Amino acid sequence: MDFKFLHSNIYVLDLEKSIEFYNKALGLQETKKWHLDTPDFTLAYMGYGENSHQLELTCLKGRTEPYNLGDETFHIAFEVDDYEKAHELHKQMNCICYENEEMGIYFIKDPDGNWLEIIPKGRF
Repeated sequence: MDFKFLHSNIYVLDLEKSIEFYNKALGLQETKKWHLDTPDFTLAYMGYGENSHQLELTCLKGRTEPYNLGDETFHIAFEVDDYEKAHELHKQMNCICYENEEMGIYFIKDPDGNWLEIIPKGRF
């Protein structure tokens, strides 16, 4: 059997705000949006063109309280070719939440508090 890794999912409170954040902060583009047959939620998929793995954003209609992210022990990692330029952008966006200078990486938070690791290309 052959499996293919398709997407990772996170829940968001404001879908358009999250789409804008992921586009500006990480260059992800909306590839499709599904409303399905239910008015209860909308799915938006964010990706990088030919890269098959995508980020699925799920927005539950009517939800107003933040999601329980536990102890902030999980994250999604992104590799970047210009680490310094990315760091400056994220600093301007005021979304850096943790820096590990010894490892040469840092983390940003999306509008819902999800942690996203930023790694220089070739580091790992």
